Amino acid sequence: MTPFASSTPAPDLFRLDGRSVFLSGAAGHLGRAMALGFAQAGARLILNGRTAAKLQAFADELRAGGHSCEVAAFDVADADAASAFFGGLPRLDVMVNNAISGVGPAQGGDPMASFRAMVESGLVATHHNLTTALPALERAAAEAGEASVINVTSIYGHVSPDPRVYAASGLESPPSYGPTKAGLMQLTRYWSVRLAAKRIRVNSLSPGIFPWAQVERDLPDFVARATERSPMGRLGAAEEIAGPALFLASKASSFMTGADLLVDGGWTAW
Repeated sequence: MTPFASSTPAPDLFRLDGRSVFLSGAAGHLGRAMALGFAQAGARLILNGRTAAKLQAFADELRAGGHSCEVAAFDVADADAASAFFGGLPRLDVMVNNAISGVGPAQGGDPMASFRAMVESGLVATHHNLTTALPALERAAAEAGEASVINVTSIYGHVSPDPRVYAASGLESPPSYGPTKAGLMQLTRYWSVRLAAKRIRVNSLSPGIFPWAQVERDLPDFVARATERSPMGRLGAAEEIAGPALFLASKASSFMTGADLLVDGGWTAW
């Protein structure tokens, strides 16, 4: 039996009215774009991040636009804080694991400590938090017919960064980033088959290069090299991640689980 009536108008398949959506890294570059897309689809947003003031300012913006949201400021890699939060949720319809932390090579520091920190925040924490949130996800699936988990990965879980593109820009990801994202894709597959019978879908979303405005302004040589490398002849704009994220969160993707959705302008196609 399908989780929605066959007569449901196609645009309504993308609606999230009354559904709760937890989004980590919500105040970041892509996080903000995803949050706005979910909000415009009618979701009740839970904005997560480590900086309460930044989250609150973003929440105020969303509320001013008539959207429903709340702030949950904690580090997703803090197991105690995460357990306390997810363990107290009565219901969770959509869980978007977007946050990752760690320093890149340009920032220096202890390379091994940085490697461990990124794996902990981007992979270990996702596994821990998903297992902790399972009762809330199960309640949503029982009440609404399904629940959705989206793990935000990267093209660099598929391929290696091309050093010719990054050159001396300082933007190339550290060696821990790709393995963390590749591991997250496999974790997605693992949980997808184990939760399918509970009507909890687990998919991953792999963005390509979506530069900040500051990067476009300050590093034109990097932008030019990356643009030349892209089959579409351009890089991504943050708002272009909102549609794919909404697709995976909504009933529009009701028969998808264990999949990875690439949003990279064709970067990994050659």
